[in-house]
Amino acid sequence: MAQPLPRPLDGLAAIVTGAGRGLGRVEALELAGLGASVVVNDFGQPGRDGSGEASATPAEEVAAEIRAAGGQAVAHLGDVADHEQARGLVQLAIDTYGKLDILVNNAGILRDRMIFSMSEGEWDSVIHVHLKGHFNTTHFASAHWRERSKATGGPVYGRIVNTSSEAFLAGSAGQPNYAAAKGGIVGLTTSSALALRKYGVTANVICPRARTRMTEDVFAGFQEPGDGELDALAPEHVAPLVGYLASPAADGVNGQLLVVHGGMVAVVERPKVAAKFDTEKGVFTYEELDGVLSPYYAGRPEGETFAASEVLGLKRG
Repeated sequence: MAQPLPRPLDGLAAIVTGAGRGLGRVEALELAGLGASVVVNDFGQPGRDGSGEASATPAEEVAAEIRAAGGQAVAHLGDVADHEQARGLVQLAIDTYGKLDILVNNAGILRDRMIFSMSEGEWDSVIHVHLKGHFNTTHFASAHWRERSKATGGPVYGRIVNTSSEAFLAGSAGQPNYAAAKGGIVGLTTSSALALRKYGVTANVICPRARTRMTEDVFAGFQEPGDGELDALAPEHVAPLVGYLASPAADGVNGQLLVVHGGMVAVVERPKVAAKFDTEKGVFTYEELDGVLSPYYAGRPEGETFAASEVLGLKRG
């Protein structure tokens, strides 16, 4: 009997956060299909069905789906924004599979409102889940990889795939909390990429566009797919990039930001210095700054900011 062909992630153990539904679910299925053993994380407690029996949570359902297809998966129902529960998530992967190799941070929430209408709670909750959640899991995963590297005297295998958003790149006016959290995640990713590379770990960040339960209102105006057509905003367009970034093939990809949706992947270049001015007096004065900066900005396109709104126009073809 012919032996099955090796898959890129065979023998590797992965965590996907927020994987009970939507984008995280498809990412977990993708990693499992490529051979990884997966811890499927999604915050929630079992409910009850009509007979009073405990019903499976979304995370448990996704884990069961992976096992039914011949893969290995366990569910974790903790909140990644809670430091100790994030510790337990990473420990579950280590206890179950002997190690952790891949961390995909996807968990998030939306509390959209204009800056002048946003409550403190709406700000705090989004920063807490997105930014602190990414930090918590990355903290414990990176400590695991550093310990393994010190024990073996060389680099180990580690992959971090974080989730930012075009809301950060383009400056979404109605999402100041979300854009700020997603911008913070980019900074966390580039810092982690530099700090962890010597241990064999890469860290990259994606800006996906996907129609999910969380984003159904955000993308309500986008064209729906026709009969038999895959939605251009389907999470299935995003998951293969996550699988690639988690694989050995992406060993040379580190500290990068990629936009992905609808059959398209765009590599976003780092910011460049557009202009530089030097004082002629040792220390800038108000008058000197007015003399150099005001003419410069007068010559720039009206309404242009640091935000890269052109990314919203990216599409396949």
